[in-house]
Amino acid sequence: MEYITKTRIVPVAVIDRVENAEPLAETLRSAGINIIEVTFRTDAAPEAIRAIVKTFPDMLVGAGTLLDIYQVEEAAAAGAQFGVSPGINRWVIEKAQSIDLPFIPGVMTPSDVEKGLSLGLKLLKFFPAEPAGGLKMLNALAGPYKHTGVRFIPLGGVNAKNAAEYLASPVVAAIGGSWFVDGKLIAAGDWDRIRELATEAVQIAGG
Repeated sequence: MEYITKTRIVPVAVIDRVENAEPLAETLRSAGINIIEVTFRTDAAPEAIRAIVKTFPDMLVGAGTLLDIYQVEEAAAAGAQFGVSPGINRWVIEKAQSIDLPFIPGVMTPSDVEKGLSLGLKLLKFFPAEPAGGLKMLNALAGPYKHTGVRFIPLGGVNAKNAAEYLASPVVAAIGGSWFVDGKLIAAGDWDRIRELATEAVQIAGG
């Protein structure tokens, strides 16, 4: 979690084919990003995580879109070092905690934030960021909760145009982004374009 707040940017990738996992990770590393969240939206996700962890053991690899306890177990078995979910599910979080898998659940409302805090979590994913009100909503949430030490990783509508604004907020620990690891670019193997966009993202994040 400390590395995430230091890096300040988390690429969120949908990988359809396992053979694209290592080239993607290598491309991100060449752009200065040594972290990746592989979403469990495809059957290739577990093997993609295994491939990245095996080839780049020093890379921080997470599993996203974990919706049930079985996916948590599968992600951990594949070598994921942290888990992420779009919403906040007590059973999923407690399962992750029981196997010492750091977890970042998605929140959108004050009630969600309080559920996260009640489970001992202070790093939360704000999702979907832009549809939920963007920075205006985040600043509203900061009012009653900033003193608790809670911080957010906004994702959903975050892009090159608004990333700097989010990162300037004191309650934003990092941003999650998929614009520089777009699924179409990954599927096409357009590593040069991904490297270019990832490098720009790093510069936005102050890297």
